[in-house]
Amino acid sequence: MTAQRPRLAYHHTPGTAPTIVFLPGYASDMQGSKALALEAWAKARGRAFLRFDYGGCGQSEGVFEEQTLIGWRDDVLAMLDHVAQGPVVLVGSSMGGWLMLLAAKARPEQVVALVGIAPAPDFTDWGFTTEEKMTILSDGRIERANPYGPEPTVYTRGFFQAGEANRLMFGTIPFDGPVRLIQGQADGDVPWHRTVRLGEMIRSADVQTLLIKDGDHRLSRESDIALIIRATEDVMR
Repeated sequence: MTAQRPRLAYHHTPGTAPTIVFLPGYASDMQGSKALALEAWAKARGRAFLRFDYGGCGQSEGVFEEQTLIGWRDDVLAMLDHVAQGPVVLVGSSMGGWLMLLAAKARPEQVVALVGIAPAPDFTDWGFTTEEKMTILSDGRIERANPYGPEPTVYTRGFFQAGEANRLMFGTIPFDGPVRLIQGQADGDVPWHRTVRLGEMIRSADVQTLLIKDGDHRLSRESDIALIIRATEDVMR
């Protein structure tokens, strides 16, 4: 989308504003069940919808291990500026929930509502052991077993350092539109109490945190997706 960033693959459905923009998680892409279900729902109602792959992910250009959190934030902003081009509702899954908050901070007039699905802001801080952090900094990368596929998940020093430089959960998060946070209490990646705390830290008075007792990190069951769609519909009223 820009001279500095890789060219990005995306699917944009024109329709009624605001545009719903789906932000995938770490090492994920725009082909996930949540993104496709939201797109189908939006199309059926004539709503504008945008899904895309970050640089180095999915069908976009770029090398995954050369990407950083702030580079991916810039990919989100490029999509808002050049494709959506108007008011948006951001739906962020896991790391996409972190990028959602960073994008709202950078485009406060454009981002009108937020839906976080197991949002993971600041996970470079709380998502790694001290030993893992030391390994990332000394060796430049670590690999973790990937529960969702055969290839290990890689985290690099560049990504980690960009994450640490862009943490949000140290004070009030300045956003005043409607927010819905959806979190599974059986999530092994994002502790549910962190999402409750995030809801407290967002400045808006219109924040609802929805806990699913048996929900895991993916929140991809039909009942989970139905709740995500209802939350998206709710913030657009």
